[in-house]
Amino acid sequence: MGFQLSGLPIEVFTPLFGQPDAVLRRQNVLRLVAEPGFPCRLSLRDATPGEPVLLLSYPHLTGPTPYRATGPIFVRETARETAVFTNMVPPEMRPRLYSVRGYNDAGIMLDADVAAGAALESLIERLFENPQIAYLHLHHARRGCYACRADRA
Repeated sequence: MGFQLSGLPIEVFTPLFGQPDAVLRRQNVLRLVAEPGFPCRLSLRDATPGEPVLLLSYPHLTGPTPYRATGPIFVRETARETAVFTNMVPPEMRPRLYSVRGYNDAGIMLDADVAAGAALESLIERLFENPQIAYLHLHHARRGCYACRADRA
């Protein structure tokens, strides 16, 4: 069974790109200088150290569910498109530990597990064996931040 990992939709964030810091702060957004390990939720790649990134809160699970969730994410201001990876995990994701959560169409969590990035493919495939799971959310296990979404391909 195939799967697709997707970054967040870039069009949500482009209005923030290039805004003055004072304007960003009024929206609870911080511009930072990337350090090693700042993962971009659009490109699903790590920002280059020294690159400008935005740190903001993003509602990654919305709708009428008790699992509604919002959390901090990094976005590279130089990102130009939403990343999509089919049947593969990007190299930058492989060294990290992830919590993978499977939800049904109503946004109710049906299953979850933790895996190293190098083992994500098999975990994603195993969770998608349950036909009631509509999509998966991947989170960085140590800090709990949203990483990306997985859908069947």
